[in-house]
Amino acid sequence: MKGISCSLIVFVFASGISSAAELKPAMLSWLAAQTNLQSWSADFVQTRVLKSLTQPLTATGHVWFKAPNQFRWELGQPVQTIAARAAADLLVLYPRLKRVEKFPLTSEQSGPWRDALGLLEAGFPRSQAELESQYTLLSQVITNNVAELVLQPRSASARRMIPRIKIEFNMKDLALLATELQFSDGSTLRNDFKNAVLNPSLDAQMFSPQIPADYKVVEPLQKR
Repeated sequence: MKGISCSLIVFVFASGISSAAELKPAMLSWLAAQTNLQSWSADFVQTRVLKSLTQPLTATGHVWFKAPNQFRWELGQPVQTIAARAAADLLVLYPRLKRVEKFPLTSEQSGPWRDALGLLEAGFPRSQAELESQYTLLSQVITNNVAELVLQPRSASARRMIPRIKIEFNMKDLALLATELQFSDGSTLRNDFKNAVLNPSLDAQMFSPQIPADYKVVEPLQKR
């Protein structure tokens, strides 16, 4: 996946917390608060740092999330890329190119991309057990009312692509502030969120966008 397809792998989930590490009370409070989250939306600033570039790449956008695993990312103003998890597919639309990529979500599909897809849902674990089943906890720090968790996917294939994930939240209201992915090549992809709305009413259609008739449909994972 390219563009946001790569940046897609930004919101969050793969695989656990080491039994040797115990979550601090503040982290447990944040996890407990997730049970009240049914939907969420926010503006974001996305920053990509690449070793080959002297200056980071930045873009703005908006994200919508509906529990347990529906999401829609819009990147750029005007929108250049839309990524939405539909019922049976992950759709990545490029309006300027009139192109859409479809990635099936069937159980038959497996491999690194499936593990990477799980990362899109990170940031909203539904329980401590869910978090511990998916990540190894590397560190947990609280500074100036901002809590930071650094996690490592348990899935070997996801870990080869994205060895570390950072989640930041506000200690005062337990709101998600940022997510950051570190890729195996040393590059990073960070989303800083603002103007978040908790439990907004969301139209189910936004997660299953209609594909215009003049768009070219591509299925990158289709076997030839």
